[in-house]
Amino acid sequence: MAKAAAASKEKPLTKTQLFANIAETTGLTKKQVIDVFEALKEEIGKAVGKKGPGLFTIPDICKVVRVDKKALPKREVRNPATGLMQWADAKPASKTVRCRPLKKLKDMA
Repeated sequence: MAKAAAASKEKPLTKTQLFANIAETTGLTKKQVIDVFEALKEEIGKAVGKKGPGLFTIPDICKVVRVDKKALPKREVRNPATGLMQWADAKPASKTVRCRPLKKLKDMA
């Protein structure tokens, strides 16, 4: 029982530890692994950027999607603290990025 509690309190890997583990597993140097991650980051940036398709899939891991949110007009909303109706300011259109796990990643948990 003590082992289970100790295992659940393990700290997550740091970036350096992650790169070192991947380098050891693949036989690449740590610098090559860092270069791969930099290239991946650039490709994701291009895909979800303004001119990209708004979607990038990392096979078997996740799908990164750009979500375009519509502008909201000035509207009347309920204040949860008082229960009274009040006016909320208008919000401009915006873009955000979401990452959805894929089935194989969900099955790992």
